[in-house]
Amino acid sequence: MKLPRFVLAGTQSGVGKTTISIGIMAALKKRGMNVQPFKVGPDYIDPAFHTFVTENKSRNLDSWMLDEACVKKLFVKNAMNKQISVIEGVMGLYDGYGVKKDEGSTAHVSKIMKAPVILIINGKGMSSSAAAQVLGYKLYDEGVDIKGVIINNISGDAHYDLLKESIERDTKIKCVGYLKPNENIELKSRHLGLIPSVEVKNLERKIDEIAQMVEETMDLDELLTIANHAEKMDDQPEKIKRVVDHVNIGVPLDNAFNFYYEDNLDLLKELGANLVYFSPLKDRELPKNLQGLYIGGGFPEIFAKELEENTSMRNSIKEAIEKGLPTYAECGGLMYLSKAITTLEGKKYSMVNIFHTEARMTKRLQRFGYVHVNIEKPCAIAKEKKSTKGHEFHRSMVENHEESEYVYGVDKIRNGKVIKTWQCGLKKYNALGAYAHIHFYSNISIANDFVKNCLYFKDRSGEEYEK
Repeated sequence: MKLPRFVLAGTQSGVGKTTISIGIMAALKKRGMNVQPFKVGPDYIDPAFHTFVTENKSRNLDSWMLDEACVKKLFVKNAMNKQISVIEGVMGLYDGYGVKKDEGSTAHVSKIMKAPVILIINGKGMSSSAAAQVLGYKLYDEGVDIKGVIINNISGDAHYDLLKESIERDTKIKCVGYLKPNENIELKSRHLGLIPSVEVKNLERKIDEIAQMVEETMDLDELLTIANHAEKMDDQPEKIKRVVDHVNIGVPLDNAFNFYYEDNLDLLKELGANLVYFSPLKDRELPKNLQGLYIGGGFPEIFAKELEENTSMRNSIKEAIEKGLPTYAECGGLMYLSKAITTLEGKKYSMVNIFHTEARMTKRLQRFGYVHVNIEKPCAIAKEKKSTKGHEFHRSMVENHEESEYVYGVDKIRNGKVIKTWQCGLKKYNALGAYAHIHFYSNISIANDFVKNCLYFKDRSGEEYEK
């Protein structure tokens, strides 16, 4: 199967991958192309920009949480019937799980996908040193197919020509363009990365300006040639067996809650769920006739005042959960189901109050990185003990409380050894709230159990739920 594609990889974080990626996506879309975006690793914010630009849902390709066969199948499933796939990398090209360059890195995904790589470098203050840098990335793993170089932060044509000459002469890799510095197109950051697309003012104008810059200084025709020469892929999408006829699962989606893996949502639908979207910020109560609730992550701390003020929604969710509504809440969702959120400024805002603990924002990251999740007790997403993989990235912490019941044992593993273990996964009624974000394809039985739990709730609706 011919699936034109390329990976946009950086030498390190902060080199301009996202700006360049969305600029290229926008420029290709302006040519009338149907562009399918992807993001390497456990990221929610960058894919939202991709989706805004291309009008196709961006997908995550994570070779640590998912095995290689699954990564390929999810890619093929979403790349089929698209004219080109643009895959934005994560961190630096070889940065993966710990120091394992072939576990979770952009390089690893590029090899799994047999996808050509376009390396993005920062050209500021360099001449021939740029060639040494590119050569180092080329030689570090010759199984990675670096086919082109894009140079960011170039002062102009003369500077670009200087770097281009040395790179192409000494590495035999073609330079395909550059970007000049431009404050108008900068994407601002917050404590978890870029400010999400839904909060960026005049985003469409920024995208248009980036696309115009890309059209002026990058060789889009050469990028298309590279993409079209990618190897054919023979993998086929995985067929998912429907396990329930129909259950309605509510999914909050607004400025406060928007961190979801699109493949998670698709999997629930393929298993038989009807996803009903709503806004805890704007809607007054839960949608009618729900049999389940899946609250993703996001930035509830930024919108804590508005969430608190929507008392009717908080009461609606609390009442439904107390009646036994199967509920799975990740990270920001856990914070929302706590008693309150306390901001860095010390302001406390009341939340749903299912879990009798409070979420408190801190100045530094509390957890960061991949984790092994051991589900040790039956809960909303598991009928029995299970193990899966996840990712944590948060600056809040929930205060321990003697009434809390934990169902997760979380392990941080490095070089095959457990270096840290902690408890997480608060359970009450039929609700589970935890910091770890789980990709359902890392253990499909979790999604199976969740929708079956929702069906069981539907079948016994009206009965008293045992607390």
